[in-house]
Amino acid sequence: MHSHPANLVVLLSGGGRTLLNLQDRIDDASLNARVSLAIASRHCVGVDRARARGLKTTIIPGRIPRDTLAKLLDDAHADLVVLAGYLQLIEVPEQYRGKIINIHPALLPAFGGPGMFGHHVHEAVLKSGATESGCTVHLVDDRYDSGRILLQRRCPVLPGDTPDTLAARVFEQECLAYPAAIAELLNVR
Repeated sequence: MHSHPANLVVLLSGGGRTLLNLQDRIDDASLNARVSLAIASRHCVGVDRARARGLKTTIIPGRIPRDTLAKLLDDAHADLVVLAGYLQLIEVPEQYRGKIINIHPALLPAFGGPGMFGHHVHEAVLKSGATESGCTVHLVDDRYDSGRILLQRRCPVLPGDTPDTLAARVFEQECLAYPAAIAELLNVR
């Protein structure tokens, strides 16, 4: 177990809610880590929120070349790389295999892959008639949503659910699942 806080690098593309949830767990000392860098694929609300919390941020539009990503992670002394609504495919640097994780707003392997993000996922779950949904924390490899599953949390799909109501219920599970999975990974390093 790390006695010093582990260095997290968080990649995001949107509102930054997942990053803020992790920072809240760091601030309340339930997660022994620090966000050493937040990388965004575009200027987004998440960048503003990260900067407002005093986090170092950088914006790199589009897909990050493997060597560039490796240098950014090395310079940030990354112990773990956390994708938080990051919509670009990652080219995993060899030295970071097994150290990059993602959270997906469905129970993989169902409802994953290219184009399955945000409300697209929840619409597909509702259209399928599934009676439960949830979230999946998984290792990142060179394909969308195909890495080894680390943790899943489930919630019901309720009659009358809309993509918004289901998304809110799934996000509640994400707020519990991601810090738990991160803490577990950091404890076994």
